[in-house]
Amino acid sequence: MDAVRPAPPGRAARPTRAELEAARDRTVPDVVADGLRVLFCGINPGLWSAATGHHFARPGNRFWPALHRSGFTPRLLRPEEERELLGLGLGITNVVARATARADELAPQEYTEGGRLLTARVERYRPRWLAVVGVTAYRAAFAAPKAAVGPQPGRIGGSRVWVLPNPSGLNAHWTAQTLAEEFARLRAAADGTAPAPDAEPLPGL
Repeated sequence: MDAVRPAPPGRAARPTRAELEAARDRTVPDVVADGLRVLFCGINPGLWSAATGHHFARPGNRFWPALHRSGFTPRLLRPEEERELLGLGLGITNVVARATARADELAPQEYTEGGRLLTARVERYRPRWLAVVGVTAYRAAFAAPKAAVGPQPGRIGGSRVWVLPNPSGLNAHWTAQTLAEEFARLRAAADGTAPAPDAEPLPGL
C-alpha cells in the first residue's frame, strides 16, 4: 500500500470520478483543539471527504443535519465550514486516517492501531466526551464486541465515551429523526442538562 498522502486543500465541491479514485489512501486534517466539549470520531474518511478535504462531505451523509437538529449547532453547517465547530467546543477526527470507498476495506489491524492512536489523541486533547460515530468501528477499535449505541462504561483518560449511530444514508435502521434524537442525548449530557453514568477507566487504556 502506498504511503498515506494528505488531501490537497481547495478541491472542487463535487469531485469527478477520477478525483474520487485518486483520493484513495489520503487523509483529512483533524478539526481539534484542547478541552473540547465533544470530539466526534468517524470511522475513516470516504473518498468524497478525501477528495474535498472535509469531513462527512458526501451528499446524503446525515452527520451535519443531525448535528444541527440535535442542537449542537445554531444552523446547518456545510462540510467546508467545519472549522466553525471549534468555536462551539466541538471537533472531528477518525478512528482510521486513510480514505477508502467503503469501511469494509479496512483491515482488522487498522482498527486496532486506530484505537491506539485515538486513545493517545484523546489523552492529549482531553475532550469532555469522545463520540465515536459508528458502533461497529468502536467495537473493532477497542475490542468491545458487546458495545451498543449510547454512553459507554469506561473512560479514555478523563474523557467519557459515547457511541453514536453511523450517519451514513446507507444506515437505514436509523431515521433522520432517531439519529438526531441520539445526538441530542449526547448534547444534553455534554451540556450538563441531563445526567450521564459514572465510568471507570477502560482496561488497558
